[in-house]
Amino acid sequence: MTVPDVLVQARGLGKSYPRVSRRSDRLRALGSLLLGRQRVESVPVLSGVDLEVRRGESVGLIGENGAGKSTLLKLISGVLTPSHGTLAVHGRIGALLELGAGFHLEYTGRENVAMAAALYGLSAGEIRARQDDILAFADIGRYIDEPVKHYSSGMVVRLGFAIVAAIRPDLLITDEVLAVGDEAFQKKCIQWIEEYLDTGGTLLLVSHSMYHIQKLCRHACWLRDGRIEAQGDVFDVTQAYLAYSEHKQGRALAAGRQRHGEFLVENLRLNGVDGESVPLAVDVDSDLVVEAEVHSRDGRVPHAMVGIARGDGSGIYGVASDMETVQLTQLAAGRYRVAVKFTRLPLLPAQYVVRVHALDPEGLRVFDTCENLLTVRGNTREAGSVRLEHTWLS
Repeated sequence: MTVPDVLVQARGLGKSYPRVSRRSDRLRALGSLLLGRQRVESVPVLSGVDLEVRRGESVGLIGENGAGKSTLLKLISGVLTPSHGTLAVHGRIGALLELGAGFHLEYTGRENVAMAAALYGLSAGEIRARQDDILAFADIGRYIDEPVKHYSSGMVVRLGFAIVAAIRPDLLITDEVLAVGDEAFQKKCIQWIEEYLDTGGTLLLVSHSMYHIQKLCRHACWLRDGRIEAQGDVFDVTQAYLAYSEHKQGRALAAGRQRHGEFLVENLRLNGVDGESVPLAVDVDSDLVVEAEVHSRDGRVPHAMVGIARGDGSGIYGVASDMETVQLTQLAAGRYRVAVKFTRLPLLPAQYVVRVHALDPEGLRVFDTCENLLTVRGNTREAGSVRLEHTWLS
């Protein structure tokens, strides 16, 4: 039987749970069911999800805790049933979800291997033929004949992944469980996944590690509050998610803009664009021109500082006019121009904050700050905020 090209197709998919956080809610829900009422007050955890996973694709599911990622995987793997919409799944699925899921804790690892393989549809002969490979991949020694309830979380992951590796499903689904294993086993699993994908396997991966998402996946789907916020190319989606996360953290930490009145920053522009209305997006290695005006209430010539920070507010670079003995250009009485050009901006793809600070004539006190958002685009898995020129030596 030929497995269709589309392995997963979700249309308007949703999942809701009864609202039972309080005892009165549970009693009300029970009463509704006993009386045969169809409507029970519920809380949606997943809504209106349209998702398609084709054979040979690798898709990363990303989002904050509680966004609905695990719920979506459980729906696809058949652990849960949808409350709304349609879901079609084709082919053999290998799912690594919650630790210990699918294992009988009182049985030994060897016995669980046999049961799990049988559940995947293998015959007794096929189980015997693959058992040595499974045990070798898991590499848990004498514990294979101990009850699973005695296993550490890392050993459970080893055994579960070893079974999936031996089965080689049409679609592999994994939910962050690899983060539990030790470093050597993580590398072993990643190498197996890369080989699995190279030979036509299909992957649906949940991880909070954008490095692993970018390394293993070509596509990504960002879930936010139970809905798809963005999906498409893995770099575009992960960079948008990281920008959102850092900006959200920055807003939480920000003390707010202080305006003392003596020196004010106005009309901040990035490459000629007023970022308050349209956030600027540039490619890696592009030039960036920062311009602003500083108003001096008493006419004294102020200084200015131009800085770049991550979305969470942590500084990356800053330079002030008094540091380099630069005098601001006077535009009119009490108005001065700030203009700085950064050539081939070495920032890595992410969202940043560009700030201009108004300083007093002595360059000692900050009187005002104005900031605009800057998005840097590009396809790279380099880590950090800036690209440093480097050469690999043999």
